[in-house]
Amino acid sequence: MTPDATGGHWVYNANNSYSRHHYVRLSDLPKGAPAVVDRVDDAHQADPIAQRLRDLGFVDGEPVRVVAVGPMGGDPLLVQIGFTRFALRRAEAARVAVREEAA
Repeated sequence: MTPDATGGHWVYNANNSYSRHHYVRLSDLPKGAPAVVDRVDDAHQADPIAQRLRDLGFVDGEPVRVVAVGPMGGDPLLVQIGFTRFALRRAEAARVAVREEAA
């Protein structure tokens, strides 16, 4: 992956070409926008919340989307990963970096 000045990355894909991926936090992903998990960041060493998110399936390459948002854009977020839905606080969702996919 090669970073660019806008926070995205150019990735060599299976079609033998480069495509640009834009990274955002799951907490900032618009409702319904398709994305793929890139990584879960630890807030500190041995972060139990980050590890729990990984255990629940928030791992590189998994499709994810925000299904619903709490009142007035607040907590919780209803997030679907694969066929499973989870309610996450925004602070928890902010640990997950995702690549936005074309709709």
